[in-house]
Amino acid sequence: MAETRLGGGDGAQEAWRTMPPSTDLSGLPDLRRVGAHPDHWYPVALSRKVRRGRTYATAFAGERIALYRGESGTVHALEDRCAHRQVPLSMGVVEGEILRCCYHAWAYRGDGRISQIPYLAKGDGRPPRGVRGYAVREAYGLVFVFPGDPEKAARTALPELPAHGSPKYRTMTFTRTVRCHYSFMHENLLDMNHQFLHRGVVGKLHPELLGHRTDGRSVEARYLFTHTGGKRNRSAGLLAGEGIGGSASSDVMTIRTQYPYQTLDLVPENADHPAFRLWAAYVPEDAEQRTCRAYGLLMIEKPAVPAALHVAWPFIRRFAERVFAEDRMAVEAEQRAWDEQGEDRNHEVFPVILDVREVLRANGVPLRSRPAPCDGALPGHPHGPGGPGPSTAPPGG
Repeated sequence: MAETRLGGGDGAQEAWRTMPPSTDLSGLPDLRRVGAHPDHWYPVALSRKVRRGRTYATAFAGERIALYRGESGTVHALEDRCAHRQVPLSMGVVEGEILRCCYHAWAYRGDGRISQIPYLAKGDGRPPRGVRGYAVREAYGLVFVFPGDPEKAARTALPELPAHGSPKYRTMTFTRTVRCHYSFMHENLLDMNHQFLHRGVVGKLHPELLGHRTDGRSVEARYLFTHTGGKRNRSAGLLAGEGIGGSASSDVMTIRTQYPYQTLDLVPENADHPAFRLWAAYVPEDAEQRTCRAYGLLMIEKPAVPAALHVAWPFIRRFAERVFAEDRMAVEAEQRAWDEQGEDRNHEVFPVILDVREVLRANGVPLRSRPAPCDGALPGHPHGPGGPGPSTAPPGG
């Protein structure tokens, strides 16, 4: 491991000071400088937030994107700048299936091509062709865009979520901004050895790694969870059918990073199918990818009496929010340490995390250097994508 290579004492400190900032303690490229590969479908908004005849500002890795829903109900995604004076198109007006810039009323089709310049006279200079249009699809209550090679969009599948829409499950949707590199989120969910962090919510849980496997694009880990005492939140039992955190319970949790998404299934003791299934994606927002938007779909099995889940729904959401808030506190602290140190000084020893780091490195892309705006916000957006600062309202769903 990296710590045995470096040794102790002053020598280790000197190694940290002289190590190039593009590497971590293992001598491998610094994962926090690896970007999310754009050749995948990424959720960038909740479908219900993109209303008919309205625009919605979002972003992927520093690329500002204007979503709008035409009168037909179709969602379009365009580069969020007018080709004329660079004013954000998300400030524009939807007319039928076109988007008109709020400044000089240049009109754009859903593919980004200019359809009209109202004051252009015959003989005037030829206008530009338009702006970039993104492939866009709606599924699972989310709007997905394909920010990579447009020719690959048609042959790249959306993630498959068989439990979503199943009459056996009900879905709870979460979305939150997290101020960290997306890789911290993958590591957090895969490494269940951090349950001490949640001791005030789920009591004392003992996670035992049953096994893990990896290939070039994925890592999967299976854990056996046993409750060993302490006070637990009642919603933990409600969520898992009196499974995880329940008295004398033993439940199997399977977590998988299948680049670039993550899934989690929990099967209670003596059950043959999951009590709940989680699908998550972490979408980088800024060019340096130190902030991401987390999207989660929590699919919960309906009990024999469906009304029971309806009554428990707000309590389950509150429980899930509390657990997520604790995780967010930890990963944002990790990001702050990276920012302060300028490199990854983590001494990781858990094989599962070492494997997922390799998968994220191998499938990501180098971050591109871009000049930073003076105020630290995305260009043209004084508060970044989607509105004024990070949301403090309850998540959708």
